[in-house]
Amino acid sequence: MSYFNGEASHWLAASPTEPLTPSPLPAEKQDLVIVGGGLTGLWSAYCARQAHPDWEITIIEARHVGYGASGRNGGWLSTLLPGNRAKYAEAVDRALKSDPTGPVASAGLDGITSVRAFQSSLFDSIDEVLEVCETEGIDAHQVRGGHIDIAQSEAGMSRLRELFEGNAQFGYGPEDMQYLDAEETRAHINVDQAQGSIYFPGTAAVDPALLSRGLARVLREQGVTICEDTSAGHIGKGVVATNRGPVRGETIFVCLEGYSDTVSGNLPGLEGRQVIPVFSSMIAIEPLSAEAWEGMGWAGRECLGDTAHTFIYAQRTADDRIALGGRGAPYAYRSGLPGDGEVPAEVVELLRARLSSLFPDLDFDIAHAWRGALGVTRDWCAGIFFDPEQRIGVARGYAGHGVTATHLAAKTLLDRASGASTPLTGLPWNDHFSGQWEPEPIRWLGIRSMYRIFGIADEWERITGAKRTSLLAQFGSRLAGLHE
Repeated sequence: MSYFNGEASHWLAASPTEPLTPSPLPAEKQDLVIVGGGLTGLWSAYCARQAHPDWEITIIEARHVGYGASGRNGGWLSTLLPGNRAKYAEAVDRALKSDPTGPVASAGLDGITSVRAFQSSLFDSIDEVLEVCETEGIDAHQVRGGHIDIAQSEAGMSRLRELFEGNAQFGYGPEDMQYLDAEETRAHINVDQAQGSIYFPGTAAVDPALLSRGLARVLREQGVTICEDTSAGHIGKGVVATNRGPVRGETIFVCLEGYSDTVSGNLPGLEGRQVIPVFSSMIAIEPLSAEAWEGMGWAGRECLGDTAHTFIYAQRTADDRIALGGRGAPYAYRSGLPGDGEVPAEVVELLRARLSSLFPDLDFDIAHAWRGALGVTRDWCAGIFFDPEQRIGVARGYAGHGVTATHLAAKTLLDRASGASTPLTGLPWNDHFSGQWEPEPIRWLGIRSMYRIFGIADEWERITGAKRTSLLAQFGSRLAGLHE
């Protein structure tokens, strides 16, 4: 059966908007200019409008609101922290040791305590996003069913135990996660060969396109100017050059994530090759019957993940589809971008096979396939930066965990721009330097090899029935900077 391939995403195609004539560029200097009409940019504008009702605010977007990762992701408003927690903690402890009176010391937190504060702030952001949706009448099909990470092997169970221990160390309490045995797991979602899982009740499923477009509607109603079909070029102190002319601003936020390389300028956190686009692909199937759902369960619309190295993420949509994503053809040579999101046929088949491995008795047809670009740094950690001289802020590097983190990033950027010292400006992703990516072709070979190693490790564990994570996978994880 044929399916749509590309067209940005199923989410965007399912809720098309009326074509908009690009808003005129503002003639006057703005208080805040935001480059990028994804969730970071939209939340930055929303939070700025709440705090400063008198500000003139303009968003510049090359295509349309939500065109990038914000309209293509898996729709997990999750508790997952955007980065390697051990690396954040190590960076804080190094800074404390090298400069005991410096800005990191002013927060009064060691590495692990700092990461725990980061995690707590993310928990708060989920509550705040859902509250904004309710207050502003944004229907993003949101439901707080939690998320569940399932193990289908003994080695997967060993990783679950490690995950549980790590989460407890870095800020999850008993109310934030719980072990489920095989029977309890299948009572949530009847995944084949499920041996156990961890359930995280804080996560909510959303339609990311509806969330992005809902925020844009609210912002327009509140007087924020959104200039779609407007491509930014060079960004400097007080001005953003665009294909339609310059836009001047007292403060500028650059919120481009995987598209950060499309602009130029001396931008904090983007010097050199600090962030690259890594692709994640998704499929959405045709709606399933009530009988099919009865066999699978999934009544709470939990978000579904697993413990494979080539992991998946999925949700049951409001219209009774399964939307499932994973890696596959993860990187284009020289950091190419995904365009309108067409997925190679072999990647679609990999995702189809993965869904069948979860529910082998399920008869389904793919309705839509697409892919998007994550912003990924060399150590897989996000960063928030602000240059007070240029008054330019940058948020980047969510590495696929951005639906919640974008809201926290927006609040943090505004605190940084204010010059005040706040709990958010003391979080460890502030000014976190992740290092530079290797030059091509080393970068292309390394990323492709990493995912190949993880695929081989998953197959080896399946064939041998391994009880622990393979040494090959441990090597790949350390090589990639993913190991905590």
